[in-house]
Amino acid sequence: MFYNYKILIVEDNELNLKILSFWLYKRKLNFKTSLSGEEAVEKFNKEWFDVILLDLMLPGLSGFETTRLIRKTGDEVYGQQPLIIALTANTLDNDRERCLKAGMDDYLSKPFNINEFIHILEKMIIGKNEI
Repeated sequence: MFYNYKILIVEDNELNLKILSFWLYKRKLNFKTSLSGEEAVEKFNKEWFDVILLDLMLPGLSGFETTRLIRKTGDEVYGQQPLIIALTANTLDNDRERCLKAGMDDYLSKPFNINEFIHILEKMIIGKNEI
């Protein structure tokens, strides 16, 4: 269903990045990685990604600021928006609402397993295709 989708992982923790990369690689998904919000915005300005897995606590640009800039590029350059899934170790009651209000499409609290990620991805892609 989503094997042709291009995914960008934005994660500054190298262990988390390796785990996510391994999961996506094993499922033969098309992905690239970024270690910072600035790098993610730069990559998105040059290349379309269907899905962005975005850590909230990044050095430099936060996940919230990165989302704002990606949304701007999505509208101006591509005329459409990628799906953005927030990744965070924070589990405060209002984190999900903050992410959605900031323009993210969904939220995963770390640690999560691959099945949780795939479920959210499938739900989001099916929902986007029904619109």
